[in-house]
Amino acid sequence: MSKPKAKAESGGDEAELPDGGWGWVLVAALFISTSLVFGLMRSLGIFFVEFVQYFEESAQAISWISSTGLAAQQFFSPLGAALCNAYNARLVVMVGGFLAGFGLILASQATSLVHLYLTMGLISGLGWGLVFTPMVATVMANFTRRRTLALGVAFSSIGLSSFAFNPLFQLLVETYAWRGALLILGGLSLNIIPCGALIRPQQQRPKPKVVSVKTTSCAALLQRVFSYLELSLLLERPYLTYTLGVTLFNVGYFVPYFHLVAHSRQVGFSEYEAAFVMSAAGATDILGRVTSGWFSDLGYFRLIHLMSLWTALAGVFIMLLPVSSLSGSYAALMVISLLYGFCSGALTSLVFAVVPKIVGVQRMMGALGLLQLIESGAGLLGGPLSGLLRDVTGNYTASFVVAGSFLILGTLTMATLPHFFSCTDPPQRCSQNDKDACSHPELHQMNSIPSDTMVQ
Repeated sequence: MSKPKAKAESGGDEAELPDGGWGWVLVAALFISTSLVFGLMRSLGIFFVEFVQYFEESAQAISWISSTGLAAQQFFSPLGAALCNAYNARLVVMVGGFLAGFGLILASQATSLVHLYLTMGLISGLGWGLVFTPMVATVMANFTRRRTLALGVAFSSIGLSSFAFNPLFQLLVETYAWRGALLILGGLSLNIIPCGALIRPQQQRPKPKVVSVKTTSCAALLQRVFSYLELSLLLERPYLTYTLGVTLFNVGYFVPYFHLVAHSRQVGFSEYEAAFVMSAAGATDILGRVTSGWFSDLGYFRLIHLMSLWTALAGVFIMLLPVSSLSGSYAALMVISLLYGFCSGALTSLVFAVVPKIVGVQRMMGALGLLQLIESGAGLLGGPLSGLLRDVTGNYTASFVVAGSFLILGTLTMATLPHFFSCTDPPQRCSQNDKDACSHPELHQMNSIPSDTMVQ
């Protein structure tokens, strides 16, 4: 009678196995990779003035360089997920790291804006798309109880690298001009390659079976592509609802990053005061990511509830930003900015951590890729919409109110998820042929053990 009990206890322990160890090495790799993707993208504004002066083009034309890179990163995320499902994450991330660096190196030799669109925008953007989603999914597959904390620690690199890269890039431009600076950044981005090499080879995903001998080769190919991209998720209501909610978040989420400094200057604060507001919000953003990850993993509340709470609060604080600044009180603007920064950072890691709760760990890679693809349009819409409202009204008040409204609307959309008001996560459905993988999905997704550590 004691053996079944011991076996059950062993099974429970196994479910907790992927919760550290080599996973923390992968967190460090994601920390560095995220710095060299989003931290770098956030700091490319240093080159904005240099490009305007050198190419003698409009600011709008120059701004399409970074917009193209961001759009390419999110657009190619499903491709990265599909390649990981077909091959392995290690190879995909290493290739992505090479493309990210190679694009910047080529950009250092650009003679026209078209060259920059193709190199910094398309090639580097493709590389970034092949890096981010596989790295995030790999880290998530190596954690159970501390998954959100791991993501929070890794994503804190975005804020830290933004602080470090802005003065560093400015120094590089002043010392080596923009061409030399881009060449150095290309070499720096190649450090993503060893980060990808830290991913242990994963178990090969079973290839989709062809159910009929009469199936043509074209149909078989489409079936395989359909499986690798996890397009079946687009037919599932919970995933579609969640994706719609996140897409609505994304419309308003980045608006303060684009226009808070300009708004602060417009209402009469000095250039230094306006810049410090954004820096302070960035500092609490880092704190929010780590604190949210730690608190979420305590298990007191469901992740979807915590994410909805932080998102709603972030939306409210965005709407209060113009109210606080129009009062003429710099202290009020600073307090609201600090609260916004904390809440916006707190919700970030939860957006990814909730995904396996909805689709399961096995389909997490494809789900993250599709999520990035769908929300990319919303991210590109937020900035222009905010600018349009500013042009129409003459100030940024309507811009922030509308941006905050999108976050609150996304929160209300999340409330329509099945079992949203339940205090516990609904059980995941498993197929009869895949009981073992569903019983311990994290174990099924874990990296395989190197041969030199196996008992002979």
